[in-house]
Amino acid sequence: MFSKAIHKRIKIVLLVIIFLFVLIVCKVFYIQVIDYDKLNDLANSLWSRNLPIEADRGRIYTSDSKVVADNLTTVSLVLIPNQIKDKEKVAQDIASILEVDVEAINEHIYKKSSIERVHPEGRRLSYEVADKINALNYDGVYLVKEAKRYYPNDFLLSHVLGYVGIDNQGLSGLELQYDTYLTGAAGAIKYYSDAKGQRLRLAESYVEPQNGMDIYLTVNYDIQTSIERELSNVMEKYNADGAWAIAMEPSTGKILGMASYPSFNPNNYQDYSIEEINRNLAIWATYEPGSTFKIVTLASALEEDVISLDDTFYDGGSVRVENARIKCWKHGGHGQQTFLEVVQNSCNPGFVEIGQRLGKENLFKYIENFGFGDKTGIDLNGEGKGILFSLDKVGPVELATSSFGQGVSVTAIQQVV
Repeated sequence: MFSKAIHKRIKIVLLVIIFLFVLIVCKVFYIQVIDYDKLNDLANSLWSRNLPIEADRGRIYTSDSKVVADNLTTVSLVLIPNQIKDKEKVAQDIASILEVDVEAINEHIYKKSSIERVHPEGRRLSYEVADKINALNYDGVYLVKEAKRYYPNDFLLSHVLGYVGIDNQGLSGLELQYDTYLTGAAGAIKYYSDAKGQRLRLAESYVEPQNGMDIYLTVNYDIQTSIERELSNVMEKYNADGAWAIAMEPSTGKILGMASYPSFNPNNYQDYSIEEINRNLAIWATYEPGSTFKIVTLASALEEDVISLDDTFYDGGSVRVENARIKCWKHGGHGQQTFLEVVQNSCNPGFVEIGQRLGKENLFKYIENFGFGDKTGIDLNGEGKGILFSLDKVGPVELATSSFGQGVSVTAIQQVV
């Protein structure tokens, strides 16, 4: 009996040992295989540090390969608080060089963090200032590369290109629309530190930054400069509040040039108001298109087969619609003419007749089908929709005036597209 009891206990102990051994093996397997990446990252975060190296933003080119948005290499100040020995002296010396209050630097030096980017005092430093800081040769004080957006032509294409903020993020225009593509991936100088945060120089690695993608526009440089020159002359000659222009290639719809005045210099966007830098009048401002809108009425009438270009119309110089008298630009009118001549002569009474034959439902159906009253979807922020009459508010007079481009409001981009 005694022998059997001993054997039973031995078996139990062996089973417990085997069970514990299996648990240990499973735990080790889980740590080494399944949970390895997570634990490794946590361990590295305790003693590895990264000095960030900013990537260059992608350049923007015109269709003829002229650079309109480039980068300048600058440096910025980064502090590793745990590595700074004489914090008071370092703070005073850096504050003196940057010409700021010492408290602004103390906020970074005495902060409980692994790495501190001195913002905004230490961003985009001149090489003269950077050389003075570098000459101090203080532990824990680093100068890292940063790219600053630079527009070599200042005002040219400003509302189209937009601008970027202090952290090189797109804030308007194409810079905002294609920010994901233009923004690269930052690199770093990776190093390791001990438990006190002191840098270990035995193991360092360099991760090269990946620059953003370049973008080529449909804009032609020479056409753009011509547009901006003429708009500038118009603004000065007529003391205008605003002016805008778009050049488009009719066969493809490519925008060859676009400008909006007043303009701004995106290199110094902070010197302008929000309205000046964000209102691209070529896609935002609305106006009555007038006679340029008559082609919409004509195309609609031909499609609905309510007129033929050979049909005749007599223009006596004006036409009465309810209590309104709508005049032709030519005193006495054009007399007997075909509808083709109505178009050639830009005759308002003739287009009133076309609009009446169409009727308001058909005319406004085609106006909307041509894209008026809605955004075109151009890849720029801030586009307007224009203004159209509600159909239930269109009477005989509104139908007549809309037929020749008055009483509707469009954007320049709607009109050219």
